Amino acid sequence: MDAALARRSPLLEGREPYAELLLGPNRVALLRDGYQAYPAMLAAIAAAQHTITFETYILRDDGTGKRFIDALCERARAGVEVLLLFDAWGSSVSEASVALLRSAGVKVKAFQPLRVTLGLKRLMSRLMRRNHRKSLVVDGQVGFTGGLNISDEYAAVTDGGEGWRDTHVRVEGPSAQELEALFLITWRRQKGPRFDEQRFVRGRGAPCAKLAVIGNDFALHQKAIRKAYLEAFAGAQQRIFLTQAYFLPPGKVLKGLYRAVRRGVRVAVIVAATTDVKLVLWGARGLYPKLLRHGVEIYEWQGRVLHAKTAVVDGRWSTVGSSNLDALSLRQNLEVNAVVNDAEFARAMEALFLEDLAHCERVTKATVKAYGLGRRFLSWLAFQLRHWL
Repeated sequence: MDAALARRSPLLEGREPYAELLLGPNRVALLRDGYQAYPAMLAAIAAAQHTITFETYILRDDGTGKRFIDALCERARAGVEVLLLFDAWGSSVSEASVALLRSAGVKVKAFQPLRVTLGLKRLMSRLMRRNHRKSLVVDGQVGFTGGLNISDEYAAVTDGGEGWRDTHVRVEGPSAQELEALFLITWRRQKGPRFDEQRFVRGRGAPCAKLAVIGNDFALHQKAIRKAYLEAFAGAQQRIFLTQAYFLPPGKVLKGLYRAVRRGVRVAVIVAATTDVKLVLWGARGLYPKLLRHGVEIYEWQGRVLHAKTAVVDGRWSTVGSSNLDALSLRQNLEVNAVVNDAEFARAMEALFLEDLAHCERVTKATVKAYGLGRRFLSWLAFQLRHWL
């Protein structure tokens, strides 16, 4: 595809990225919300010449979903090899839409649909392990990943959506193939429909020292994202800024944050007070007393729903992806994060964090005390269920 042509699409007028820069052989754009991300994704799809791989946890039959479905169908009818993988549990796409996609030539696979013939143990395993990734790769040259699913919740209000706060990245260059490779591993393992393998035979460039695509996989790399976070926290010297829609970290992650505070590192966390999963918020609030005792700053996002999963450390290390800091993401689900080691990109990430901070209320010991015994008990109880949230 012509990536430059896609960037000049009329879809992008007035929707320029929050930041855009070169990282070695890659051009990387930081995209804020569906307002910037969706038009960029649709422009890339429209410019596809050979292949599209697309995976998402949520695909709905609403206005946003139909825009993407129509775009994929149009390219498939034009001869592009289009592979679509959506999570069977998270998505609510109709059989009619699936039939439309298939009739257009799109290869479609639902990730781990539940089957009543399974035994209880296998049923629970399939139920708990979901494909939570969000990735789109066009022609092996342009890739997208981050927190955005495909539904009206994430679309801009001006586009008929709910304007949820989220973060995505666009990667143009050889690192897009890392996203594509993760997709193809999952597609083959899930026994997705046969496709033209030759279209995906590509020359591999040298890895980019400043940009890595890290995926939680089925076995060997199941905890790769957690490892990346722990290494970043262990090396922090000045500040750790986290934006986490669902913040219920495992013990090792918490200890990494506490050790950083003891070294004199400022640790600030934005969590979602406006959320689509209230029980997770209550669970996070059950953790607040311990976080505050250890010197972690806590800020609750107010306003539209917060769904972003990002971090920036010492103005040099950043990550944007699908992984929450909770047990399901770090131990169970298939996830993918882009990790960037670059000061310029980190400055943009910190600026975005500080802008978000202006929409937050700080949580203090007095805040927690004001919850009252009843609310504190409910928060404690929700926290005990954290491995299932």
